[in-house]
Amino acid sequence: MVNNISNHSTFDENNFDAYNPNLFARIADDIQHKGYSINPGALPIALGDSLLHRINTMGNEQFVHARIGREQLLMKNQFVRKNEICWINGESDAGKDWLQWTSEMQVFLNRRLLLGLFSFESHFSHYAAGDFYKRHVDAHKGDANRVLSIVVYLNPDWMPESAGEFVLYKNDSDKQGIIVTPGFGTIVVFLSEEFPHEALVTKRDRYAIAGWFRLNSSSLGRVDPPI
Repeated sequence: MVNNISNHSTFDENNFDAYNPNLFARIADDIQHKGYSINPGALPIALGDSLLHRINTMGNEQFVHARIGREQLLMKNQFVRKNEICWINGESDAGKDWLQWTSEMQVFLNRRLLLGLFSFESHFSHYAAGDFYKRHVDAHKGDANRVLSIVVYLNPDWMPESAGEFVLYKNDSDKQGIIVTPGFGTIVVFLSEEFPHEALVTKRDRYAIAGWFRLNSSSLGRVDPPI
């Protein structure tokens, strides 16, 4: 589900009691200098609570098994990825709030970094005990589709023994990576082509949102992102 976003946002930051006016600036500075930004517990509390409530009230039938690839190349491969997803389309109040918040981020980053971000797509992600997503990149160099990735975690009281960490690798040769605990409200943003990453095996239910800001790479006879 792709959402085309105008530079004229109607987002009201006062709707969120923990809105941090410096958060987008910090993310922009990190992206400019490092290519990634890790912000523990930075998601506005009211927005996080709304998204968590949405997850808790969704039925299992709304999640589908995740696949790898795009369009006709989509395939299910549980040796690489084992989790469930549900695309966010703005039908719920929580989904609308999330899309408004990411719209504001898109506008800010375009103005600060001139990234040319055109659209945004995202989904809820559920990893049951034993689920994982092996090391991968969100966009291959030269694909010109996904430019910036964002992951937000929605797991209150996450304990070290629950495992399920997110690992961000600085390059293809990095074997150690940066380990991120998937605690509630943690935000990770990174350049989609540049940073391999993975989700380690979790020992309990683990929830997140994964999203991608995309370019308009349409050409004659081909619309991308799709309408």
